[in-house]
Amino acid sequence: MTSSTLTRLAPTQVALEFSITGQEIAAAEERAFRKLAKNVRLPGFRKGKVPRKIFEQNYGTDALTREAMDEVVPQVYAKAIAEHDLQPVERPTLEILEEDEGRPTRVKATVEVRPPIELRNYKGVAVSRPATPVTEADVESSLRALAKERATLVPVQRAAALGDVATLDYAGTVDGAPFEGGTASGQVTELSEGRFIPGFVAGIVGMTPGEKKSIDVTFPDDYSAPHLAGKPARFDVTLQDLKEYELPALDDEFAKAVSPHHSVDELRADVRRRLEAVAAARARRIVANAVMTQVLAAHEFPLPASMVESELDRLVEETPPAGESGKSDAGERRQSLRAEAESRVKASLLIEAIAKAEEISATPADVAAELEALSRRYGQPAARIRSALGNNVFSLMDGIVRNKTLDFLVDNAVVTVNEETSGPAS
Repeated sequence: MTSSTLTRLAPTQVALEFSITGQEIAAAEERAFRKLAKNVRLPGFRKGKVPRKIFEQNYGTDALTREAMDEVVPQVYAKAIAEHDLQPVERPTLEILEEDEGRPTRVKATVEVRPPIELRNYKGVAVSRPATPVTEADVESSLRALAKERATLVPVQRAAALGDVATLDYAGTVDGAPFEGGTASGQVTELSEGRFIPGFVAGIVGMTPGEKKSIDVTFPDDYSAPHLAGKPARFDVTLQDLKEYELPALDDEFAKAVSPHHSVDELRADVRRRLEAVAAARARRIVANAVMTQVLAAHEFPLPASMVESELDRLVEETPPAGESGKSDAGERRQSLRAEAESRVKASLLIEAIAKAEEISATPADVAAELEALSRRYGQPAARIRSALGNNVFSLMDGIVRNKTLDFLVDNAVVTVNEETSGPAS
């Protein structure tokens, strides 16, 4: 193995110096000649049969040297990386230290590497989670939601109530002036508080069809349009029309219409099983987040700057800018996301280290199962999904390892269920 020297410039940056022997250069140049000569035509010689001396007389030696160095430098660099058991996170910066007749004989590579991580306290982590019971009320609510999908809307002449479907005309003003998006005509919507500014729906409840009313509300402080956030507004509203949902009876015929079941009791049991599965998945997510929070807090190690910057790039792309115009100070926005990027990189490196320590990997069966899941999701044959992924299958494998490692952490955690802090079943 090629001998090399290592100098640690920073916790996550190293400099490697390695020599390239004359034999390595000569062998690489011979391979380069054979590659380049394949398509060369010179008078008196068949294609690809030009002797090396004649080739060099016509084309010089620079082309061979460049081609040889493009091959041999990465090879010797890879040997040096393996020699010191390093894990680079970026491409190296190369510097020629010594050369002989234009051929590099000693090279310096500066590169960022994954930090050494001393693992501790990741098994047997004690966490608590809220109880996530599935109640009869949850089951009935889900059944009503199914029934609502097959409901009919019936006009009513009475005071509006939550859950009704109203046809509205409204015109909003702030400081006496109209604002964009504050006016509508014939707007059909279900009366639910989550659909409008707090207080708007409450003001409509109790109105009767044909009635007009002014409703005073205040935009939330975190409203998406900063120029409206926290400001009082007035809406002049006319309730044009009011309808209510007429639900079908929850009987055996309904069960047959909406499911493969033959009775409403079978449907009800299936709904409960589904809700319980959702509740179990939610509980597992809560435990996984709690375990990772503790494991992250128990480990401190330096983060490669290039990994943080790459993650920041992704976060900036994923996160829409604040402000009505869609613009904000790029520097401030990037800085506001830095802590999240650092946390993601730290978690990723830590999960990699735990997976390596516990010998967790993505088996062929794991990959096949994931491809089958993608096949069902997109309605395409698994072979076509695999072909479309190409080299991205390695990212798929990374995701499998990450999920298996999180499962390992959850399975090895000590979980206490806090019955006093029950959460929703879904």
